[in-house]
Amino acid sequence: MLETKPRDVQVLPIGIDTTIVRSRSWARLRFEIEYALAKGTTANSYFIQGDKTALIDPPGETFSQIYLEALQQRFDLKSLDYVILGHVNPNRAATLKALLEVAPQITFVCSNPGAKNLRTTLESEDLSILVMRGDETLDLGRGHLLQFIPTPNPRYPDHLCTYDPQTEILYTDKLFGAHICGEQVFDEGWEIFNEDRRYYFDCVMAPHARQVETALEKLSELAVRMYGVGHGPIVRYGLIELTQAYRQWSKQQTSQDLTVALLYASAYGSTATLSQAIARGITKAGVAVESINCEFAEPDEIRAAVEKAAGIVIGSPTLGGHAPTPIQTALGIILSTASSNRLAGVFGSFGWSGEAIDLIEGKLKDAGYRFGFEPIRVKFKPTDVTLQLCEETGTDFAHSVKRAKKVRIARQPASNVEQAVGRIVGSLCVVTTKHGDISSAMLASWVSQATFNPPGLTVAVAKDRAIESMLHGGDKLILNVLAEGRQLRKHFMKSFAPGEDRFANVATETSENGCPILTDALAYLECTVNNRMEAGDHWIVYAIVDNGKVLNPDGVTAVHHRKSGNHY
Repeated sequence: MLETKPRDVQVLPIGIDTTIVRSRSWARLRFEIEYALAKGTTANSYFIQGDKTALIDPPGETFSQIYLEALQQRFDLKSLDYVILGHVNPNRAATLKALLEVAPQITFVCSNPGAKNLRTTLESEDLSILVMRGDETLDLGRGHLLQFIPTPNPRYPDHLCTYDPQTEILYTDKLFGAHICGEQVFDEGWEIFNEDRRYYFDCVMAPHARQVETALEKLSELAVRMYGVGHGPIVRYGLIELTQAYRQWSKQQTSQDLTVALLYASAYGSTATLSQAIARGITKAGVAVESINCEFAEPDEIRAAVEKAAGIVIGSPTLGGHAPTPIQTALGIILSTASSNRLAGVFGSFGWSGEAIDLIEGKLKDAGYRFGFEPIRVKFKPTDVTLQLCEETGTDFAHSVKRAKKVRIARQPASNVEQAVGRIVGSLCVVTTKHGDISSAMLASWVSQATFNPPGLTVAVAKDRAIESMLHGGDKLILNVLAEGRQLRKHFMKSFAPGEDRFANVATETSENGCPILTDALAYLECTVNNRMEAGDHWIVYAIVDNGKVLNPDGVTAVHHRKSGNHY
């Protein structure tokens, strides 16, 4: 369960003349898939006091009041010289405007795309801005000669890292973060954050893996002692390991044989959120995503992505009854560049009407494109249910792309090893879980008791399963052990459409941990996920058993006899 502590601000010195100002939310901050683990988050800001002073990455408007109060108690903002922005988005506008009221003398420091965004966000051309393109430095005195490294990606085209050679701190903004809230400022015992950091990467960075690799190459030239991240604990103790992991995770994406071009524009953030969820689903299925924000992309970049893509997904808001100009341009490039044998998909959000979605669908249909899913139409802001639908849709789309490209190798006779592995017999179970309004289930036969004290078990979950994103540390589940017979087994063996109710026409009741119990099962175990480990194309989920009951004392446990170890 989420803690109900009020939001607060944690202030602590972390280096010479350097302080972290850490705004904390113990509850889930936003309805975006990157926050879906619901472990809260921190918005980390940093204050450097040389002969001149600089404030790095003020938080969004949800923290504006308590953040400014904490700053003013400790620093003289009337003498603040610079505000450095790793990226600019409308969510920061309220905080930046409040800072300007207290300290009108400040100069903003950002990338060139950031400067354009800043003038739009603050609705003012009369701003003092220093643009950093990569070669410039900013001397704060006392050895704090700041360097700036542009690290753009489609989602954050203005992304900028800041390096202080005096403290050897690299301020990474979105890179290397995690959405988790706690007392720890640094990452002592860093292994406990691995799962959260990997999930954050998969949601935020995986669709931009090529740009992440470029950023890592740029940053490798710096002597770095710690990463001053935008979210979560400062990376100090696990810095080398996390950097290596980012390289490995990025390589996994860029080395995929198939790519989907995911093109979008977003007026108020909702379409971008849908895009993020679809991208997450695609990458889960082992297909790379080339995510492109058409508002900031050159036509040649869009054309190159479309030409090499095996599938194309395009998302748009509706503005004044039309698609915005960047989307119309991108659609024209698709129609003139990509052959109509590519699989396509359309999605978008809108306030009062969704004409843009109809327009894009109609143009693609007229050109002869086949669709991998029905258009996704979202009115106003997406919910968790919507995001789950988008993620499952992305996974299904990726599988359709694979089938269309005949990626799956014709089945060969099972080898001796596969035949031998197939003789390992496991009980047939259904894993069920529920998060808020979202419930899911999965037929599983790769199940094993793992520990006596505490009683624990492991379940192997394929990376592309819909339920996978709901089985992280602290999550609740039910392991329903099936009895011999085919009724339940047959129901859960079928393929479910994105968003389809897994429990339709199945008898269930709610357990103490809130998850569905299959009342026709042989027995059930209420469990809490303790840990998970990546293992090839599966996650090995280790769960502690909290409670359980035999429902049918006379039944016999169903087992799954296989001839090969390469499928369920």
